[in-house]
Amino acid sequence: MVNFYQRVALVVSQIPTGRVTTYGQIALLCGMPRRARQVGYALGKGLAWWQDNPPPAHRVVNHQGFLSGNAAFDGHQQLLLEQEGIVVTDGRVDLKKYGWRVTLEQAEQLAASFQRLKI
Repeated sequence: MVNFYQRVALVVSQIPTGRVTTYGQIALLCGMPRRARQVGYALGKGLAWWQDNPPPAHRVVNHQGFLSGNAAFDGHQQLLLEQEGIVVTDGRVDLKKYGWRVTLEQAEQLAASFQRLKI
Protein backbone atom coordinates (compact mmCIF):
# COMPACT_ATOMS: atom_id res chain seq x y z
CA MET A 1 0.00 0.00 0.00
CA VAL A 2 2.96 2.32 0.53
CA ASN A 3 3.51 2.51 -3.23
CA PHE A 4 -0.07 3.62 -3.80
CA TYR A 5 0.32 6.33 -1.15
CA GLN A 6 3.50 7.51 -2.84
CA ARG A 7 1.72 7.67 -6.19
CA VAL A 8 -1.14 9.64 -4.67
CA ALA A 9 1.30 12.07 -3.05
CA LEU A 10 3.16 12.57 -6.32
CA VAL A 11 -0.02 13.20 -8.32
CA VAL A 12 -1.53 15.54 -5.72
CA SER A 13 1.73 17.49 -5.53
CA GLN A 14 1.28 18.31 -9.23
CA ILE A 15 -2.11 20.03 -8.82
CA PRO A 16 -1.49 23.70 -9.63
CA THR A 17 -2.38 26.46 -7.20
CA GLY A 18 -5.88 27.73 -7.92
CA ARG A 19 -7.04 24.41 -9.37
CA VAL A 20 -8.83 21.37 -7.95
CA THR A 21 -9.22 17.78 -9.06
CA THR A 22 -11.26 14.77 -8.01
CA TYR A 23 -10.42 11.60 -6.14
CA GLY A 24 -11.31 9.63 -9.27
CA GLN A 25 -8.96 11.60 -11.48
CA ILE A 26 -6.13 11.03 -9.04
CA ALA A 27 -6.87 7.29 -8.99
CA LEU A 28 -6.85 7.25 -12.79
CA LEU A 29 -3.55 9.13 -12.95
CA CYS A 30 -2.11 6.67 -10.42
CA GLY A 31 -2.92 3.90 -12.88
CA MET A 32 -5.63 2.49 -10.63
CA PRO A 33 -9.01 3.63 -11.91
CA ARG A 34 -12.01 2.93 -9.68
CA ARG A 35 -9.90 3.41 -6.54
CA ALA A 36 -11.18 6.87 -5.64
CA ARG A 37 -12.08 5.78 -2.11
CA GLN A 38 -8.52 4.58 -1.56
CA VAL A 39 -7.27 7.99 -2.68
CA GLY A 40 -9.51 9.56 -0.06
CA TYR A 41 -8.19 7.17 2.56
CA ALA A 42 -4.61 7.86 1.54
CA LEU A 43 -5.13 11.59 1.84
CA GLY A 44 -7.20 11.43 5.02
CA LYS A 45 -5.13 8.91 6.94
CA GLY A 46 -1.83 9.09 5.15
CA LEU A 47 -1.13 12.81 5.44
CA ALA A 48 1.00 12.13 8.50
CA TRP A 49 3.37 10.22 6.21
CA TRP A 50 4.28 13.46 4.48
CA GLN A 51 4.74 15.78 7.46
CA ASP A 52 7.81 17.51 6.05
CA ASN A 53 6.21 18.31 2.69
CA PRO A 54 2.54 17.29 2.61
CA PRO A 55 0.80 17.36 -0.77
CA PRO A 56 -1.90 20.04 -1.21
CA ALA A 57 -4.74 17.64 -0.41
CA HIS A 58 -7.16 20.52 0.11
CA ARG A 59 -7.28 20.78 -3.70
CA VAL A 60 -9.08 17.44 -3.97
CA VAL A 61 -12.89 17.38 -4.10
CA ASN A 62 -15.51 14.76 -4.96
CA HIS A 63 -16.70 14.08 -8.51
CA GLN A 64 -19.42 16.74 -8.23
CA GLY A 65 -17.08 19.40 -6.88
CA PHE A 66 -18.21 19.15 -3.27
CA LEU A 67 -15.69 19.57 -0.46
CA SER A 68 -15.67 16.05 0.87
CA GLY A 69 -12.27 16.04 2.53
CA ASN A 70 -13.16 18.92 4.80
CA ALA A 71 -13.02 16.78 7.96
CA ALA A 72 -9.31 16.15 7.40
CA PHE A 73 -8.71 19.90 7.51
CA ASP A 74 -10.78 20.65 10.64
CA GLY A 75 -13.17 22.63 8.45
CA HIS A 76 -10.44 24.69 6.79
CA GLN A 77 -10.59 23.22 3.29
CA GLN A 78 -12.87 25.99 2.03
CA LEU A 79 -10.65 28.67 3.58
CA LEU A 80 -7.53 27.18 1.98
CA LEU A 81 -9.20 27.01 -1.43
CA GLU A 82 -10.52 30.56 -1.17
CA GLN A 83 -7.03 31.78 -0.27
CA GLU A 84 -5.95 30.41 -3.66
CA GLY A 85 -8.72 32.32 -5.43
CA ILE A 86 -11.13 29.40 -5.82
CA VAL A 87 -14.77 30.33 -5.26
CA VAL A 88 -16.69 27.86 -3.09
CA THR A 89 -20.47 28.20 -3.21
CA ASP A 90 -22.62 26.11 -0.87
CA GLY A 91 -19.68 23.77 -0.23
CA ARG A 92 -19.05 23.20 -3.92
CA VAL A 93 -16.41 24.20 -6.47
CA ASP A 94 -17.18 24.75 -10.16
CA LEU A 95 -15.08 22.00 -11.77
CA LYS A 96 -15.51 23.51 -15.23
CA LYS A 97 -13.93 26.73 -14.04
CA TYR A 98 -11.38 25.50 -11.48
CA GLY A 99 -10.77 21.89 -12.50
CA TRP A 100 -7.23 20.77 -13.27
CA ARG A 101 -7.11 19.81 -16.92
CA VAL A 102 -4.36 17.25 -17.16
CA THR A 103 -2.70 17.03 -20.54
CA LEU A 104 -1.63 13.76 -22.11
CA GLU A 105 1.97 14.91 -21.73
CA GLN A 106 1.49 15.47 -17.99
CA ALA A 107 -0.11 12.04 -17.58
CA GLU A 108 2.76 10.42 -19.47
CA GLN A 109 5.30 12.27 -17.31
CA LEU A 110 3.59 10.99 -14.15
CA ALA A 111 3.63 7.42 -15.48
CA ALA A 112 7.31 7.77 -16.31
CA SER A 113 7.98 9.11 -12.81
CA PHE A 114 6.30 6.07 -11.27
CA GLN A 115 8.51 3.77 -13.33
CA ARG A 116 11.66 5.76 -12.65
CA LEU A 117 10.95 5.85 -8.90
CA LYS A 118 9.74 2.23 -8.96
CA ILE A 119 6.48 3.04 -7.19
